[in-house]
Amino acid sequence: SRVAERLHDELVLWLTTVTPGGQPQASPVWFLWVDDEILVYSRANTPRPRNIRANSRVAVSFDTDGHGGDVVSIEGEARIALEQAAAADVPPAYVAKYAALLAAEGWTMASMLVDYPVEIRIRPTRVRAW
Repeated sequence: SRVAERLHDELVLWLTTVTPGGQPQASPVWFLWVDDEILVYSRANTPRPRNIRANSRVAVSFDTDGHGGDVVSIEGEARIALEQAAAADVPPAYVAKYAALLAAEGWTMASMLVDYPVEIRIRPTRVRAW
C-alpha cells in the first residue's frame, strides 16, 4: 500500500534508461500512475526516448525519506505511446496533479507539450520496497 501511495502522491520520480552502449542514465521526471502504468512526457530529441527505442528495459525509483528508508525501486518495460501528444491526450489527473507546477513554469498543458511531446508508458515488471 505504501508503494501505491507514493505512485499517487509523489511529484517526481527518477527514471533510468540505458544507452545503446550500456550506460545507465537517470533523470528526474513528472509522472502519473494510470491504467497500471507510469506515464511520463519527454523531450523528443533527447537520450530518454532514443534509449527506450534501443532498449525498453528501465528502472524508476523515488527519493528516500532522507535517512535511507522508504525505498521504492520499480523495474519495467517502457514504450513510446505517442510521438506527438496533444493536450486532449493528457489524462485530466495529470493536469490536476501538476497544475501548480505548470503555472509556476508559465505553462499550460498545451505549451508544455511543445517542449515535452513524447508520451512514454512504463509497465512495471518488478517492484521492490524496503
